[in-house]
Amino acid sequence: MFGSSEPGGFAVAPGARGRPGVGTVMTGTWDQDSAGAFLETLFARHHGEIYAYLLRMLRDPELAADLTQDAFVKAYRAYDTLQKGDNARAWLYQIAHRVALDDIRRRKIVRFLPFTGEAKGSSPSAERLAMDVRLSGPLERAMARIPERQRAALLLAEVHDLTGLELAAALGISHVAARALLTRARQSLREALASEKDAESAAEAERDAAYARDRELGR
Repeated sequence: MFGSSEPGGFAVAPGARGRPGVGTVMTGTWDQDSAGAFLETLFARHHGEIYAYLLRMLRDPELAADLTQDAFVKAYRAYDTLQKGDNARAWLYQIAHRVALDDIRRRKIVRFLPFTGEAKGSSPSAERLAMDVRLSGPLERAMARIPERQRAALLLAEVHDLTGLELAAALGISHVAARALLTRARQSLREALASEKDAESAAEAERDAAYARDRELGR
């Protein structure tokens, strides 16, 4: 666990956020000691959002906490893969994304947790507005119906506010491929929501018809 003395772990040092030379983009190389210091700061800055992403993907707080821990341990072990000029936040999301997909494929579950944060930006997309309310009812069912990779792209872009380049890095694909994937994901969500709306309308019509029949029988 981070903050413990277990092998491979590291504690979040007081004042880590203020360390110079540690930003969104890694600007140099390091030895193991400097890597540990950098990753302590990365943990302090991004632990919350990585946990939130895994929580939305898995809908299990305890599992999300465990996999957040796992993601940072993997990041510590793979620090030498982060090259000069790389986006550290996107690199971290890529690790968390793989950890989540590995668990989903192993356990065969795809569930989402309601999101209640406020939309960012002056012109939020329809998908962002939809995801900024509780993921329940038709929206939750629609999200569960679209392909796994498309769900992840929507969460990363619309909820976690990754840029196009960050999304591409997190998913391990090109910028062009990431844009195409997000376009398909948005279209899939619209279609799934339309299907859910039709199903709800049909169910409501059936309830109304049943109510009318009951009233007729009661006369």
